[in-house]
Amino acid sequence: MNYRKLGKSNLNVSVIGLGTWQFGGEWGRDYTQPEVDGILSRAKELGINFIDTAECYGDHLSESFIGDFVSRDKREDWVIATKFGHKFHAHMDRTTQYGADEVLVQLDNSLRALQTDYIDLYQFHSGSDDDFNNDKLWTLLDKQVQAGKIRHLGLSLNKSNSMHQTERATEVGASVIQVVYNRLDREPEADVFHSCKAQDLGVLARVPLASGYLSGKYKPGAQFAANDVRQKHDQEAVYAKLEQVQHIMQTEVPAGMNMAEWALAWCLKHEAVTCVIPGCKDIAQVESNARAAAHVSTSHPQAVI
Repeated sequence: MNYRKLGKSNLNVSVIGLGTWQFGGEWGRDYTQPEVDGILSRAKELGINFIDTAECYGDHLSESFIGDFVSRDKREDWVIATKFGHKFHAHMDRTTQYGADEVLVQLDNSLRALQTDYIDLYQFHSGSDDDFNNDKLWTLLDKQVQAGKIRHLGLSLNKSNSMHQTERATEVGASVIQVVYNRLDREPEADVFHSCKAQDLGVLARVPLASGYLSGKYKPGAQFAANDVRQKHDQEAVYAKLEQVQHIMQTEVPAGMNMAEWALAWCLKHEAVTCVIPGCKDIAQVESNARAAAHVSTSHPQAVI
């Protein structure tokens, strides 16, 4: 495993992280604690130290699975990132809440679920610019940093890739940007990454496998289970994406190379990207994700020697 410095924070993170939305039960299956324990244990054995979760992945359910495991492990071995701003009600049913008082409740609930005294990275979760323009919110969060409940703040951008938020990250005390970035969605390269480099912000690339479409497992016309979030995607767009994936597989992925590993390494080649955070349904996928680190250059500007 290779490691990189996460922007101007003092966090050194594995280039392959662990996304955990799936633990909330919205990706076609429910999890048990022993299953999560197996995934996290294997991730640690492979050198992965970064976990990304959120308040709304099953109403703190993902956080609770992680917290139960970490409480029996060494907390200091993990860099745990979670988010605030959404309230889970039911499967794919959420409302947003970015008020300072509401966020304080969310923070305490996340700390309780994670069974920890501090969160390494607490991220503004896909809010609008209006939600972001809330001085009371950032004042509250700064106080929580001073109190030691939060080590660092970050911004998890929504699909608009807000430059308003990106350019004001340092101003509100954020040192990390999380953004959708993969071979099928390169939009952040246009502006977001330039601003991140100028501010020395760490960059977390989420959905690096394009919701699994870049795994190489699905052909055009693939069908997903009714409780799989991908079933709600526009199916014409999905068909077009999978046709594009077939072309990429034939023209860009080296012969004999696993496409998922290639797709993760592809993201990590960009000099702005610190870490990719693919999800994984089982231990085999953790192992496949971790193998991508072998294809990543150690000469990256953020590499930790």
